[in-house]
Order: sequence, then C-alpha cells, then structure tokens
Amino acid sequence: MPKSSLSQQKTAGRVMHEFKHGELKSGPGGKGGKVKSRKQAIAIALSESGSSKDKSKAENRRSLAKTKRKEARGETAQQEKEGKSHVGARGQRESSRAMGGKDAKKTTKSGERAARSRVRDDGKTKAQLYARAKRERIPNRSKLTKQQLENALAR
Repeated sequence: MPKSSLSQQKTAGRVMHEFKHGELKSGPGGKGGKVKSRKQAIAIALSESGSSKDKSKAENRRSLAKTKRKEARGETAQQEKEGKSHVGARGQRESSRAMGGKDAKKTTKSGERAARSRVRDDGKTKAQLYARAKRERIPNRSKLTKQQLENALAR
C-alpha cells in the first residue's frame, strides 16, 4: 500500500477524532448509528481518506474527493459540533453568526465589524429599499443588489 498524502492523513485524523468524541456515525447519512468499534472507525477513516486497500484507485480517488467536498461545505460532525466553517478553522476563520454560520457559538471581531457595516440605512430590508427606489424612479433597480440600492438612494 503506498504512503498516504498529507490531506489523506488529515482526513483520517479527523475521522478518528470524531470517533474518539462519539460523533462518528456509519451508513449513508449517518443512519447506521454511532460507531462503537475502533476497527470500524479505522475502516471508515481509510475509506474516507482514499487509502483503502479494498477499493480500486478510481474508487479511492472518488472517496477522497467526496470527503474533501464535505469538509469544504463544513458538514463533518467535528465542524458542526465546533461551529467551524472548514477543517482547521482558527479563531478568525470561525463560522460566526455575523459571517453567516448556522451553528456558530460566538462572533468574531471581524464578523461583528462586518455585521455593523451591513446595517446601514436604518436596517431596512431590500424590499423596503426597492420600494423607495421605485418611488424615486431609479433606473435598472431590479438588477441592483441591496448594497447597490443603498448607494443609489444615498445620492
């Protein structure tokens, strides 16, 4: 069996971390229940990381690509529990509420600043801004974003 790449090692490590914390589930969509056997956890780790000796090269490549997509979307059990947007996220890259994170535990300074800057024009919704733009007969208003509507109305 060839040596695993760094990304494969990280994926296997993440799966074992989930097992250690009781978050690893088996079966499609985790419907098989929590994994209790260390051997099964290792098999899942090898499969997800694309290092399985039982699968062909193409299947291993597909498995790793699927896992990477899942990690990029922030849908691993570890990411969901910790409120992170991606594997390896640190303080400034956390998926905070201000940055659009669904299960975020705390907001970051940059996220708070971004949220404050978004609440201009007394916190009006895009629909309210659009109605005002319609009254003021601003051209091409249907194609404008909320930010662009605010800027057009500020003139």
